Amino acid sequence: MRKIQLLENQDDDSVTSESSTNSAFTVRIVRYKECQKNHAARVGGHAVDGCREFMSSGEEGTSSAFICAACGCHRNFHRREVETEVASCELF
Repeated sequence: MRKIQLLENQDDDSVTSESSTNSAFTVRIVRYKECQKNHAARVGGHAVDGCREFMSSGEEGTSSAFICAACGCHRNFHRREVETEVASCELF
């Protein structure tokens, strides 16, 4: 599953004239990778189920969107990977 966040950061010091504005956008792409739930924790061991990537079992905005369709675990058990990009553009 991939989630994209777009954040706008405006820098007032970079404005060159009244008619133009420089804006910086931060794009964050969040992916949930392999499941790290330890299924043998009760017996003192370590065993994971082998799920390689989170796949939502429901529509976004519902409670089932946080449950993995492959392994049945909550999204919090999957390793979170965040990619961040900064892009700037000049608006006139």
